[in-house]
Amino acid sequence: MNSQPGNNNAVLIAGPTASGKSALALELAQKTGGVIINADSMQVYRDLRVITARPTPEEEALVPHRLYGHVDAAVNFSAGAWVVDAAKVLSEVRAQRRPPIFVGGSGLYFKALTRGLSAVPPIPVDVREAVRARLERDGVEALHAELARRDGAAAERLRPRDRTRIARALEVVEATGRSLSDWHRDGLPPLLPPGTFSALFLEPDRDALYARIDARFDAMLKAGALQEVERLAARKLDCLLPAMKAHGVPALMAHLKGEIALEEAAAIGRADTRHYAKRQFTWFRHQLPEFAWVKPEAAGEWLSTVIPGWSEGPDPESRDSPMCNRTS
Repeated sequence: MNSQPGNNNAVLIAGPTASGKSALALELAQKTGGVIINADSMQVYRDLRVITARPTPEEEALVPHRLYGHVDAAVNFSAGAWVVDAAKVLSEVRAQRRPPIFVGGSGLYFKALTRGLSAVPPIPVDVREAVRARLERDGVEALHAELARRDGAAAERLRPRDRTRIARALEVVEATGRSLSDWHRDGLPPLLPPGTFSALFLEPDRDALYARIDARFDAMLKAGALQEVERLAARKLDCLLPAMKAHGVPALMAHLKGEIALEEAAAIGRADTRHYAKRQFTWFRHQLPEFAWVKPEAAGEWLSTVIPGWSEGPDPESRDSPMCNRTS
């Protein structure tokens, strides 16, 4: 357990999708005057509010929310870019002497926050476009073979059909003349060193979580997720962009093209999200052991050990706020 957070210390709330992270963060922010900072790699995109279960405008109006919907879907946003943005926001929040509350499910974002990140420089646009043109022309197998010649360690680590990561590794070699492994050895320091944060991973019952994931996906469809994806599809963006691979987006786009029925697209979206939740459990357990694993019903007790006054309970108004029914 890390030291108790004061005005400038941070609280990190992670967990699988639909575990109740956003609700807990909002309750905590209302009680402490904190600022919620997004640590979810898909909720950064302004094009994807419904399909990523971003906080609603009503929820965002209750307390300050930062780094939500601030990136266009056409941008190949990365963990490195997020760290730059997070550093600016963290500095502002600390200057205001308000508690920063990082919330999300993207393990790499939290790892970058607490462990640092490799110092890979930005990749020039012409290099990225050239690699992607070769990917479309020659296929992923050819690029994986090329990567094996130029960065054997990366090629061995990646699946032969992982288009995005293979392209990324080749871009780095092309642009810098160094492998990703080389860059990973020369990392950037963490924004939150040990002792400056308390970290919680919500651990709901698996079966109950998967049922909530299914119900939430159906609710998102009723709330306009299909129309949101239709607007995104109309932009005709590169299919390798991160926003184009958000859970549910590829399947719903296939439906919009007439390739599959809506029922099948919804089933794929629900299954993909359940599989992602399973991977989140595994990733955090192995990669970030400094996170305390807590059942959602025990989160208040855990917070009372690191937040002075939390045991008194949240402000009465928060019990009637829209977040009480959230499951993100």
